Amino acid sequence: MGKMLVFLGGAIAALGVLVMLAQKYGGNGWFGWFGNLPFDIRVEKENFRFYFPIGSSILVSIILSFIIGIINKLFR
Repeated sequence: MGKMLVFLGGAIAALGVLVMLAQKYGGNGWFGWFGNLPFDIRVEKENFRFYFPIGSSILVSIILSFIIGIINKLFR
């Protein structure tokens, strides 16, 4: 269990670094579509902004479930 947590933490850290680099150097390149998926709720008024990324959350959940399933099969 400890090895899996270390591996998962490293993978999440690496993904975070990739996202930061993509935002810094890519602008809206790699992840410009992320946050503009169907079911992402965005309300912008004059002095009010509300953003609830349901579609993006579902996509991240599916991807992480797939990755964790693969990791789980590798360590068993």
